[in-house]
Amino acid sequence: MKKMLITLLVSFAFSFNALAAVNINTATQAELESLPEIGPVKAKAIIDYRKKNSGFKSIDELEKVDGIGAVTLKNIRKDVAISGKTTVVAPVAKKATTIKKTSDTSKKTTEKKTSTKKTVVDTKPKTEKAKN
Repeated sequence: MKKMLITLLVSFAFSFNALAAVNINTATQAELESLPEIGPVKAKAIIDYRKKNSGFKSIDELEKVDGIGAVTLKNIRKDVAISGKTTVVAPVAKKATTIKKTSDTSKKTTEKKTSTKKTVVDTKPKTEKAKN
């Protein structure tokens, strides 16, 4: 019974992946970037092609987009559609990290910014006292 329940849960989890799709005719740049091998440049090229040609008539038409060849198309084919609703959630933007140097060149501090608080970390190497 326990094995059957585990098998059912695993099958259920995989079924969500099968339903995930990005509609290349309506997807935002962030949604397109959620596809494997599609970064900001290729996502922008897809959007530009879509605007210029009044959308995609078939998935194979993606090969006409600059930077997308047969291999990329093969890798994303299962994750894209030309109709229906995009069911993939766009990834959350990464938090910015800045490095701040003080006027004293021997001491560096790293400042990480988040939406609610700042953390300052002293990265100056500690020296051990010499034993006499």
